[in-house]
Amino acid sequence: MIEKIHIFHTNDVHSHFKYWPRMQNYVKNKRAEFAARSETSFLFDVGDHLDRSNIYTDATIGKGNVALLNEAQYDVVTLGNNEGITLSHEELYHLYDEANFDVVIANLQATNGENPAWMKPYVMLTTEHGTKIAVIAATAMFEVFYKELDWDIDEPRSTIIRLAHQLRKEADIVVCLSHLGITEDELLAEECPEIDVIFGSHTHHIFSNGKIVNDVLLTGGGKFGQFTGHLVLEYDKDICTLIGKTDILIHNESLPAIENEDKFLSLLEQEGEQLLNIPAFTTPKAYNKEWFHYSQLSNLFAKAILEKSGADCAMFNAGIFLNGLPKGAVTALDLHRIFPHPINLCTIELSAIELKEILLQSKNEEWPFIELKGLGFRGVIFGKMLLYGFSMNEDRQLLINGEIADTARSYKLVTLDLFTFGYFYPSFKYAKKKYILPDFLRNIILDYGRKVFK
Repeated sequence: MIEKIHIFHTNDVHSHFKYWPRMQNYVKNKRAEFAARSETSFLFDVGDHLDRSNIYTDATIGKGNVALLNEAQYDVVTLGNNEGITLSHEELYHLYDEANFDVVIANLQATNGENPAWMKPYVMLTTEHGTKIAVIAATAMFEVFYKELDWDIDEPRSTIIRLAHQLRKEADIVVCLSHLGITEDELLAEECPEIDVIFGSHTHHIFSNGKIVNDVLLTGGGKFGQFTGHLVLEYDKDICTLIGKTDILIHNESLPAIENEDKFLSLLEQEGEQLLNIPAFTTPKAYNKEWFHYSQLSNLFAKAILEKSGADCAMFNAGIFLNGLPKGAVTALDLHRIFPHPINLCTIELSAIELKEILLQSKNEEWPFIELKGLGFRGVIFGKMLLYGFSMNEDRQLLINGEIADTARSYKLVTLDLFTFGYFYPSFKYAKKKYILPDFLRNIILDYGRKVFK
């Protein structure tokens, strides 16, 4: 007997729900069709389903996403970095308390105390015909961030390989939900052919029909809810062997529209706005934003982050401000619209010589016009690099708050975490630094505004 098993899969939705209703309707109908033929089906998500730049997600602290996954009848999900490091320890600990699906993550544990009840290193699924499918999962190793948030994270590839060898003895099929990126997926496939399928994500790669590496099938479904993957496994029950595995991507935009799609999106936004539309503080004037100049808002923001961090100086790009700060009552919703980014602050210890080099690099004339994508940035363009507390005099000497820098000591610079990933300032990647978690930029302004606008 040849058994057909269907697995629908999504990844990196990032709270983009434009096509969610039609995808959910399509998968529901297909699963009913397969069930009528005694063909088992499952629905997986491979992480980064939530993104706190979305008002509904932020207002519900991700629990709204869990409700959507419940409604769509997902079977198994794993964590991406957006679930893992954009929530406080307590928020992540309770994120999936109401989940009706299994949450699998093998390389993450609570630093202190017990793991949350929902956290499983693997799950064993059984089809209608008794075939056992072991599901393993791991997420990308943002070790410093997880440590600050009181989570321990293990090296993912070795963790997955160990589990794959263990579960291969009791499972008929082994699959992995990988929020690790395409390079790690390919290395994992080369090192561990015991895995039959690796569901890929994180790097937003697209494999329209999957990719075979070392006889392991790799999937990649892009980002932002563009695609739904459909994996078909053919398992020969007589010889206990997987004889076929194929994957296709379904373009969600091309699926039949369903009634009240726009209303669904409006209701999510309205709920988010209602939850966030709470006065935080009152300003005596408006604070303008500029993308190519210093502004009243950038001056206020600099004061806030310098106070928060205790740093000697600050640096950030003007493109982080998507709106100005209004005069009068300011709500959490206003602050979310100004700072939708899941970005944190980071302090970096630098010598005077290193700080002078950073200052010179910041004068790059091309940067302000970059349409920046990724790195947590949710704006339009990069904007001018703004420096506070450090400059150069006419003799090209570095000044720290108006005084000539002492070359015998180090200084603390506060900046955005996106600059520590090596793209703009490679030296930051290896410098001594401390991330200020879990507060986002909007939280820091909210706290500062409550303090200074009384």
